[in-house]
Amino acid sequence: MGRGSAIGQARQVSDQFNDILTELESWYDSDRGQYMLGQLRASLRPHLENAFGYHILQLGPVREHALFGDCRIHHRIHASNRPANNIGLLCESGEIPLESDSVDVVIGHHCLEFVDNPHQVLREIQRVLTPQGQLLMVGFNPFSLRGLLTASRGLSRRSAWRQYEPVSARRLTDWMHLLGCELQDSHYLYALPPFGGGRLRRGMESIDIWLGQHNVPLGGVYLLHAVKTVVAQNRPRSLLRRHGEKLIDLAVPKPAVAPSPTPNVPSRSTGKVARNPSGDVLH
Repeated sequence: MGRGSAIGQARQVSDQFNDILTELESWYDSDRGQYMLGQLRASLRPHLENAFGYHILQLGPVREHALFGDCRIHHRIHASNRPANNIGLLCESGEIPLESDSVDVVIGHHCLEFVDNPHQVLREIQRVLTPQGQLLMVGFNPFSLRGLLTASRGLSRRSAWRQYEPVSARRLTDWMHLLGCELQDSHYLYALPPFGGGRLRRGMESIDIWLGQHNVPLGGVYLLHAVKTVVAQNRPRSLLRRHGEKLIDLAVPKPAVAPSPTPNVPSRSTGKVARNPSGDVLH
């Protein structure tokens, strides 16, 4: 394969992924997407209200819908690999330009399903997360009605969804455990997509809400809550001195140095010995 053919194939794959991401964002803007988004924010609320720290990061391809809610953490970073008005950090999910052990809460919003190397993305998330930091991962459940519909769309060779690689909640739990992130709880949402109108829609929504309250593992979207249990990385003193004043892209004020008290210096004698007129030493 020539160099031109390889570049053309890479561009084609990139265009297909962009088409997928555009469709994903369009779905979130639709009626069903907004309905699911409301359920997701309701499930995130208790985790975010109890979160504390200095920095919170949302990572994923959905750019127009922030999930920070009423979190008390003021420094909020919405990161994506494509620019938008709401994006504060432009980066690839597998190369997050933030200092290790620096982010207190990470929200991974479909950040593993649309990348070539989800393991690397998860390692980067684990790296930037502080010890005892909160990890909230959101993804499509392949073992659901939504998952079956998505898989059927990828059967066509010309479909852009052939590049989509779902990650099940069970597999993600195993990956997080290997990286030192222990699962605390899980939620399944959007088990029965609403349709129709009037009584039919209200009835479908009631059934879907009941399934979500009982956490039936057939929901189209899962929310996994984990905590990083490994200790902070030990770094050489030279690196600590180099990065002690600020994190990468996360400014931290340098502590003021308190003035040292002036030590009391004892007075010294002249070294001469006093004598009386007779020549004897005076004690």
